[in-house]
Amino acid sequence: MDAYKDKKIVALGGGHGLGRILSALKGIDDNATGIVTTTDNGGSTGRIRHCQGGIAWGDTRNCINQLITEPTSESIMFEYRFKGEGELNGHNLGNLMLTALDNLSVRPMEAIQLIRTMLKVQVNIVPMSEHPSDLKGLTVDGNWVHGETRVDQMDQQLVRLELEPEVPATLEAIVAIAQADCIVLGPGSFLTSVMPPLLLPEIGRAIFNNQTAKVIFIENISPEDGSAGRMKIKQKLEWCERACQGRKIDIVIVDSSYPDIEPEWSFFKADLASPNRDWRHDREKLKNAILAQFDH
Repeated sequence: MDAYKDKKIVALGGGHGLGRILSALKGIDDNATGIVTTTDNGGSTGRIRHCQGGIAWGDTRNCINQLITEPTSESIMFEYRFKGEGELNGHNLGNLMLTALDNLSVRPMEAIQLIRTMLKVQVNIVPMSEHPSDLKGLTVDGNWVHGETRVDQMDQQLVRLELEPEVPATLEAIVAIAQADCIVLGPGSFLTSVMPPLLLPEIGRAIFNNQTAKVIFIENISPEDGSAGRMKIKQKLEWCERACQGRKIDIVIVDSSYPDIEPEWSFFKADLASPNRDWRHDREKLKNAILAQFDH
């Protein structure tokens, strides 16, 4: 890892997949940056947004949880989820803390910085936007589906995704992309984790403008449900490239072969599955696969 400590890696996505990437890259500390999706409208996050407004904090909290190296009283408190009856049932205290700090701060970025300091998290965490927005998708029959949870559960194929309303990207995200040596898309829920940051025009333009960085797409190990589960990997790559103004994806990291499209993209095939949970990526294997691209 020491040989790559000066490399700046930016990864975009949602809580589970992005958190996995960032925890794999902990060794490069503040040279790793996660740009986090903020469109979730389900669960504790959705209930908080309904009552308080603001951006979705659930994916950010999930990423931070995966970056905590040693359990402490603070980390146990941050990860605590209420049980029982009443309004608090199901709420995650970390979501409530971030919401409270956001209300007390000038910017959501300040709330994240305070939590990172408290939990001794070195990796940079940046929300894709500091303004609330929701995901909407256009189905093949011409109907719009509103909200991330509905998009995620759609039985019909989607032909288009948008953010409503249109919001500006976070300046820190644009700067991190401009300075990156490597930009990672995925793994994670393609439509509701990987795509939302790319729907911000400034982010797509920033990726296009950084022609020296390697852009990597990491495919999921296990298939998704819903509309994303019916998308072929070629379609996912085309959606990403279109959002990035035609910027070609340099490397596609996969655990299986795709002979029909391998002439169109450069594939890096590796065993990436966790030995005890073969549906998710192993952190060490993921780290090695990403860092190997600097040697190609």
